[in-house]
Amino acid sequence: MNPLEWHDDELHLRLYVQPKASRDAFGERHGDEVRLRITAPPVDGKANSHLQKLLAKAFGVPKSSVTLRRGETSRHKYFIISRPRKIPGELQPHLDQNDSEQLLSK
Repeated sequence: MNPLEWHDDELHLRLYVQPKASRDAFGERHGDEVRLRITAPPVDGKANSHLQKLLAKAFGVPKSSVTLRRGETSRHKYFIISRPRKIPGELQPHLDQNDSEQLLSK
């Protein structure tokens, strides 16, 4: 299963999140997910809020376009990004050619 999948104009993203890292960074593939290291601690929803802001900036969309569908209290997160304007370079290898062309056609 691919960690990034298009469903109409939404990008579905599966992440394995590692909180309390020294910096925010997308990493390698972790099974069916992409590893994402974040600086926020996993306390009182701070990590989820940080993730929403980070993903919004990375994909060039407002925070309201980033939805956490599953994994509120887990390291395994499932996000939906509505109408992303760009794909971070670190995630390009996880998209196949058809997915990249779909983004460019929007």
